[in-house]
Amino acid sequence: MLAKTYAASLWGIDAKPVEVEVDISYGLPGFSLVGLPQGAVKESKERLRAAFKNSGFDFPDQKITVNLAPADLKKEGSGFDLPIAIALLVSMRRLPQEAAGKFLYLGELSLEGTLKKVRGALPVALLAREMGLTLLCPLENAREAALVKGLSIFPAKNLGQAAAFILGQEEPPAVEEMLPQKDEKLLDLADIIGQEQGKRALEIAAAGGHNVLFVGPPGAGKSMLAKRLPSILPGLSYEEALETTRIYSVAGLLTEEQPILWQRPFRAPHHTVSDAGLIGGGNPPGPGEISLAHNGVLFLDELPEFRRNALEALRQPLEEGVITVSRSNASLTYPAKFILLSAMNPCRCGYYGDKRKACQCTPQEVRRYRQKISGPLLDRIDLQLEIPAVEIKELSQAKKGENSSTVRQRVLSARKIQEKRFGTPGKLNAHMGASEIRKFCPLSAKDQSLLEKASERLNLSARAYHRVLKIARTIADLEGVANIASHHLLEALQYRFFDRPLW
Repeated sequence: MLAKTYAASLWGIDAKPVEVEVDISYGLPGFSLVGLPQGAVKESKERLRAAFKNSGFDFPDQKITVNLAPADLKKEGSGFDLPIAIALLVSMRRLPQEAAGKFLYLGELSLEGTLKKVRGALPVALLAREMGLTLLCPLENAREAALVKGLSIFPAKNLGQAAAFILGQEEPPAVEEMLPQKDEKLLDLADIIGQEQGKRALEIAAAGGHNVLFVGPPGAGKSMLAKRLPSILPGLSYEEALETTRIYSVAGLLTEEQPILWQRPFRAPHHTVSDAGLIGGGNPPGPGEISLAHNGVLFLDELPEFRRNALEALRQPLEEGVITVSRSNASLTYPAKFILLSAMNPCRCGYYGDKRKACQCTPQEVRRYRQKISGPLLDRIDLQLEIPAVEIKELSQAKKGENSSTVRQRVLSARKIQEKRFGTPGKLNAHMGASEIRKFCPLSAKDQSLLEKASERLNLSARAYHRVLKIARTIADLEGVANIASHHLLEALQYRFFDRPLW
């Protein structure tokens, strides 16, 4: 008898529908699996045989042919165990085809027949809702799948229970939607003494979605500042959380205790990370650190120490908010809209321009070290500022500054202004195109002349010129004023560290 069930194959952060067809016929006993199965899918026949035996089902001693359609789509992962097993039971007339055809199946079988957690449950759940099917999945994946509103879920512990659900002999348990708290404890800006300009840059970056580069000697507090940026960012909306969680689901980074990300991600890869680890890749291509930082922050400490190829690959996502990973067997596009927060020393020894310790580098070594960061990449970093070392005297006498909660309120107010301006949730000043800059960043004749003279003196590129306008727009939004004034432009121009003469 020919049987059919529905499964899904991951493709990027999406799930593609797959029809599982099983035919049991007379002939020499055998198990043929066709339809471009890869790795774990090919090994399913051994797991199925043991799972059937230990679940109380007889494994057919006949010629078994399993087809995964469409045949030209590669099938990866162990999530095909359950749909193949159900199709086998239907073909053996142990389950009715009509009832089994109402589900989309996902799950790996252990040798004893227990259903084990698999990655990618969230995109598969979205596909099940789109197809109008009920999702039958492992119990450990149920809370993740329950994030999809309007979807019926049957979480099963083992193959026997899954069969009982299909036959209507057992009612599925209710899935409790236990979402984590949104108010996770984060590091506070008030813990940092001094560094007021660095805190101001973080506030502007959080309000307008701007990229930041801190330049300063070791121990100046660059990393301390960076780790506190998430504390002044607004929480993720439901749509943003779902989109970010899909990436983590595909990467297999979700836990049963944390089935959804409400806090914006903060990714800080080490500078030894490979190109594929940073931008994505592998076989099949998977998401990299820049995609895991989607809707959040990517912190690159010791920026010049990263591989040049990896840094140059950041140029596309910084402009477009996506990264396309092309390989010989696949080309996938992953979302990668993030705030780039980076830090570096002013020279190799770290003390160029420092008042406390003399720099040991020659002018050529300083120039060579800074040239590790290309001009096109620097052009895409809006806020470039120096973070000097804090004096010991200041550490002992200074009072605590504003806490993150106070700064966050100003950030939220500025973002509401931008949402009203653009009419699109999530769009910020940093994402403005040339036409939008002309529309929303008008200048008086006096201010236009000021900006042109400053651009000529600093030798700003057209991209850098536009970024100064975007920063000035954000500064004005933080003040709650409609028009950009000269002091907004002057402050924005201060954040162009690499455009100043070196000597």
